[in-house]
Amino acid sequence: MKNIDLSLYLVTDKSDDVEKFLKTIEEAIKGGVSVVQIREKTADTLDFYNLALNVKKITEKYDVPLIINDRVDVALAIDADGVHVGQSDMPCDVTRALVGPDKIVGVSAATIEEAKKAESDGADYIGTGAVFPTATKDDAPKITKNDLKEIVESINIPVVAIGGITLNNAHELNDTGIAGLSVVSAIMSSENPKKSSEELLKIFNS
Repeated sequence: MKNIDLSLYLVTDKSDDVEKFLKTIEEAIKGGVSVVQIREKTADTLDFYNLALNVKKITEKYDVPLIINDRVDVALAIDADGVHVGQSDMPCDVTRALVGPDKIVGVSAATIEEAKKAESDGADYIGTGAVFPTATKDDAPKITKNDLKEIVESINIPVVAIGGITLNNAHELNDTGIAGLSVVSAIMSSENPKKSSEELLKIFNS
């Protein structure tokens, strides 16, 4: 198992203001974000590729892993640290075969069965949610705190919780055994991403 610090896992949200987008990511990393995942569901391949290259300059500067959501081709093209796939994306075992043994592979899993399959197929970590209602992903399956605990206990790879996590509710996940908080809006929409990151990390570590 790779030694990845998943404690504060930032998933980016689409932005038309690239300069602000990149500044938000850099400020968030300064505040303690330990992994950055670029999620661009609607971007053209060239736009995604160019954006990912720009983000990679930042993540390399601070030695933070860069994960590409869904797009194995983009991850390989920019030599990202890894790729994250969902249940309707490229299967985990095929993704692992494509990216090789050294890249990070994460998988979204909402059930024990999905989590166990991801682990056996070569995933390095699981993203589980939505733990709270979320506006950034309307179709995300909802899971209870108990479901989250059971998934954590069912596998030997780390689990990060995602979905509607904010400064007001993050503390509710403190006794679930998760390896980290995965957030979108709580940082990407923040007026002060560095401070929000610091506060989320403080809650997680408390």
